[in-house]
Amino acid sequence: MHKYLWLSVILFIGISVIAQTSHTTYKLSKKILFVVSNAHFYGSSDIATSNHFSEIVLPYSEFINAGYEIDFVSPEGGRVPVGYIYNTSGVIEEYLYDNVFMDKLENTLSPDEVDQDAYCAIFYVGGGAIMFEVPSDKRIQNIAMHIYEKNNGVVASICHGTAGIVHLKKANGEYLVSGKDINGFPDKFENKEKEYYKTFPFSIQNAIEKHGGQFKYSEEGWDGYFEVDGRVITGQDPSSGREMAKSIIAELERSQK
Repeated sequence: MHKYLWLSVILFIGISVIAQTSHTTYKLSKKILFVVSNAHFYGSSDIATSNHFSEIVLPYSEFINAGYEIDFVSPEGGRVPVGYIYNTSGVIEEYLYDNVFMDKLENTLSPDEVDQDAYCAIFYVGGGAIMFEVPSDKRIQNIAMHIYEKNNGVVASICHGTAGIVHLKKANGEYLVSGKDINGFPDKFENKEKEYYKTFPFSIQNAIEKHGGQFKYSEEGWDGYFEVDGRVITGQDPSSGREMAKSIIAELERSQK
């Protein structure tokens, strides 16, 4: 009799531990990886570029307020340039003086330091810098697809950040964007005669279409436009940052159940 009682107690404890472990794993999975670039210049030119500060801060603040943790990764790790700081009021100014936040941008992870099992989403930030180094980095590509296919996570990008997802391939060899509605910064709004544009390794819009995606965008621009196609969520410009972040959170809550 006592033997069976002890077995029952042991089984109960074991089930409780498993339940607690599962719960802890779920909590740890509320982490999102932001992808940024180390590039200070457009290609080999002397034209300065950077990561778009608003396209970092606006979604970042939404995720933080929703209880998510954020890490940053760049091809080289360490410090990354930030710019396009046009508005220094409100949340933008708040994060300019947030030492914890700015320290993360000073000490981004390298791809080799990323625990790819720890994240439920990956978010490619915009800005001209992202056109260089990031799209061709195989390690970041592998991290992104691990998050998408193994972690059942979200792949997201904003503005020029969509350059980071054009080469992503699923395990079956198919491009991630194939058959999907994808948004990003459209050719219509690029200054194609300017020197900066001539340094771009490719047109985001053309690359998406070449790889089987349907590139969709707002003709007006700067009106909060973004696309949701399952667990791939893409925005056009800084104006979409907050609302697309909310859609990412909603999709995570649905897919991570």
